[in-house]
This record gives sequence, structure tokens and C-alpha cells, in this order.
Amino acid sequence: MSKPILKVNHLNKDFQVKSKNKLFSKPSSIRVLNNVSFELFEGETLSIVGESGCGKTTLGRCIVRGMDATSGQVIYHPEGEEQVDFLGLRGKEFKKYRKDIQMIFQDPFSSLSPRMSVYDIISEPLLANFKLTKSELDDKVTLIAEKTGLNVSYLKRYPHAFSGGQRQRIAIARSLISEPRLIVCDEAVSALDVSIKAQIINLLKDLQEQLQITYIFISHDLSIVQNISDRVAVMHLGKIVELALVDSLFDHPKHPYTEALLSAVPEPDPNNKKDRIILEGEVPNPANPPSGCHFHPRCMYKTDKCIQQEPELQAIDEYHFAACHYANKLNLRGVTHES
Repeated sequence: MSKPILKVNHLNKDFQVKSKNKLFSKPSSIRVLNNVSFELFEGETLSIVGESGCGKTTLGRCIVRGMDATSGQVIYHPEGEEQVDFLGLRGKEFKKYRKDIQMIFQDPFSSLSPRMSVYDIISEPLLANFKLTKSELDDKVTLIAEKTGLNVSYLKRYPHAFSGGQRQRIAIARSLISEPRLIVCDEAVSALDVSIKAQIINLLKDLQEQLQITYIFISHDLSIVQNISDRVAVMHLGKIVELALVDSLFDHPKHPYTEALLSAVPEPDPNNKKDRIILEGEVPNPANPPSGCHFHPRCMYKTDKCIQQEPELQAIDEYHFAACHYANKLNLRGVTHES
């Protein structure tokens, strides 16, 4: 492993929600991120996966300060400088490092201003962070447009003139123009057609190799995650329940929730059929989480210990961690299992 570029320490995020039934009631607090901690290594792609509502998008937005975390730290290691708590930076110090950590949003239709030309959209981060001449600005925009596969002659057009895949290339170009070291990709290909998805994934991988970028890749599509990731973190109800190298997690999952998610991954061989694990019951309400292990109401392996005692994220080996009391005992099914 290379050196860490980012370290998330005990990150929490609470939302205040008012009761729909009581007009003058005080808002209650719902914990959407619960003590999330992990390291991100320079040049890698760490994917964050889980069901809708598990907190993965909230995690990404808290890291880039798109929303304020309730507590915790995001320790950033600038190149050749002392580490800083990115969440604690203010004013000029925040502006100094803001360009290093960027985000690509899920929807290429709503994340681009319809009133700005492609040139203005891509150049905006440069205008906000640097003092450049018009010639320097033109050169940088042209270069990044070429790297992301955009036709330079179309830079004066507006977003409505482009397809979904082209718009996502514009969003990628905008995130890259300030030469960031880390990009959070929030469901960056989920709104695209299958053939376009493959193009954008290949583009992201090529750019990572050329520019030495580190990715946090948020997705619910495990087939894409398997293709692009170095490591994978599985989230359930605001917590990381498993974290491992991609091959280790897909071949030998250690948490029953991961096993259920992997059972939905399509088999490349149509003759090798497998039974999908259907989780019974409803997804737990984060406003009223279950006792003990939060996954126990839907877990086929649960015991009384799971109901009473919450498991900690523990090391299975050097790079594999799981929050399950029986992680070392269960023989769970990965995507390579043949029935």
C-alpha cells in the first residue's frame, strides 16, 4: 500500500427531523453517519457500496464539505506539507486546499448550469482559485477538454446541446481542471446507458493512471465496483460493516450483509445459476435502530449475541475488516461460488 492521502476519523452526521403529527414538537435527531473511520491511500480507488439510505452519499458530501459533519475529522495529507483537518479549515486555509478535493455528482443534467457555456463551466474553478491570463485559461480548458474526450470546437455551446455521456465528461473536466489529488465520484455513472457507462469508467481509469488521482467511488452497482476498485467499503445504516481488497471481498465476504449484496451480481456464465439471497423484513429506520447488530433483524445467521451486543469493526487479516461476531466462523458465499 502507498501512503495515506486521507484519513476519516469517527465521522458522524445527524439530521434534525420534525414530527409530521405534532405541529409544535421539537425536532428529533437522526444519526445518518455513525462513527465512520477509514484510511484512503494515494492513487487507489476505494468504492463505497450499500443500499439506498445507508449514508454513502452523505459520507461523500461530508468529506468534500458539501455538507457539514456533526463531529469527527477528515485528515488530509497535502503533498510535501504537514497534515491538516480538512473539516476544520476556514478562510484562506480552506481555499488553499479546496482545489485538491473535488466531486463528480450523480446527475449530469442537474449538476451543470443551463445558463453557462461549457467553457465557462469548466473554467469556473480556475477563476475561483487562480489568477490566470485569458491565454493561460484557454490553454488549460482546451487541454482538459481533450483529455476527457470533448470536442474543443463545442466549448461555446450550452449543456442542453449534449447527451448524458457528454455532459458527464463536462462534469469530469470541471472536477479535473484545478488538478485535484482526490475526487469523490457520487454515483457518477448511474444515470447513464450501459454502453456509455463503460466509456466513462474507462475514461476515469485512464485519467487516474495519467494524472495519479485518488478516487472515492460511491455506487450501488457492484459489477462496476468490481471492475474499478482497489478496495471496497460496505455501508449499512450509517456504518462501515466490511472493508477489504476488492478480490478478497467479492470472493470471500465476511459479513452476511455483503453476502446478500453480492448474490445480486450477475454471473458472466448463464449456465452457472445461483440463488439470490432475499433479505426479509424492512430496512431498519435510522431514527430507531435495532439493538445489538443493526443487521440482525434480516440476518439468517443471527444469535442472541447479535441481538444484544453490537459488533465492532475487527481485523480478519491485514487488509480485511468486518463488523460481525462470527466473521471468522461463517463460510459465506462470494460471486465465484458455484452451486
